[in-house]
Amino acid sequence: MRNNMSSETEGNTQPLVTMSPEEKLSDDKKECEETSVLEDVEVTELNWDQTGQPESISKRQMKKLMRHKQWEEQRDIRKQKRKEKKIKRKLERLSQVEEGADCSAKKRIRNEVVHSRARLVIDCSFDSLMVLKDVKKLHKQIQRCYAENRRALHPVQFFLTSHGGQLKQNMDENDKGWVNWKDIHVKSEHYNDVLKKDELVYLTSDSPNVLKELDETKAYVIGGLVDHNHHKGITYQRAMELGIEHAQLPLGNFVKMNSRKVLAVNHVFEIILAYLEKRDWKEAFFTILPQRKGAVPVGQEEGTAKVTKPEKEVADGGQDSDSDSETGETIEQNTAVQDEHIHKDKKDLGARDNSDEPTEGGNST
Repeated sequence: MRNNMSSETEGNTQPLVTMSPEEKLSDDKKECEETSVLEDVEVTELNWDQTGQPESISKRQMKKLMRHKQWEEQRDIRKQKRKEKKIKRKLERLSQVEEGADCSAKKRIRNEVVHSRARLVIDCSFDSLMVLKDVKKLHKQIQRCYAENRRALHPVQFFLTSHGGQLKQNMDENDKGWVNWKDIHVKSEHYNDVLKKDELVYLTSDSPNVLKELDETKAYVIGGLVDHNHHKGITYQRAMELGIEHAQLPLGNFVKMNSRKVLAVNHVFEIILAYLEKRDWKEAFFTILPQRKGAVPVGQEEGTAKVTKPEKEVADGGQDSDSDSETGETIEQNTAVQDEHIHKDKKDLGARDNSDEPTEGGNST
């Protein structure tokens, strides 16, 4: 009896269906594919836990997956844009050739470069005498010297000595590429320890010696100092203390200027590069000197109209940056005095005319 009941019970019950973990994982994936949230995301990129259940995905992860998919979809578009850009550059080069611009001109110029044996040294030992603003100006001047030397037909051997302090720190922060500069010798030592003493010539405007010819066996030192004329004669003093030769450029023999003869570091550097190319001091000076210096050839200033300083200031719309301001202050004071007298006369005249009219507190104007 018991056996019959058990057999009937077994006949009425349906067998239990057990699913393997792999089948269960497959079904869960299908459910995720049917959801609208993940319709554009590959299911294979989702994370699955050990039980085979899909982990919940955050909005940030969702956005990341969407961006990744968009990046992959636009791969061909980016490739096509690179091709178009390359074709555009090629067409521009062809058009330049048709217009007469020879693309290989620069290469030919570089092939014609003849390196000079002359050495130019920028002495950076004045770091402690400059504020940060002036150190930044010196940095820009050094950058200009480096660029001009790289493109010159007769580049010199460029030395930067006593490199350190504020200047090095500023270059490290604002121009990290300086460590990759070519054709330049950057030294932390003093130039007197890097080069032979008998080969050094310090270029300073205070020297009584005038440089007539450029001796390419010498090393010419330029003072790396931007001080707005606060330390007059310091480069000449340094040369005297070290017992090395000194000289000034023959500026006064060829050029008449309405300002002082002190030039910026890059101007001295470029003038020497121009002389090595042209072998003519006069042409080198007038090629490099800025117009604000008011440079004219010696002998021609007599034929030009002589303009007094007040007239020049009116013509220029202000004072010359290199000149003293005493004359301008005197003119302003005289003008102020005249205006005061005129105002006083008008006031007295108005008082006489309106003496019968009442005034309302204070002085009437």
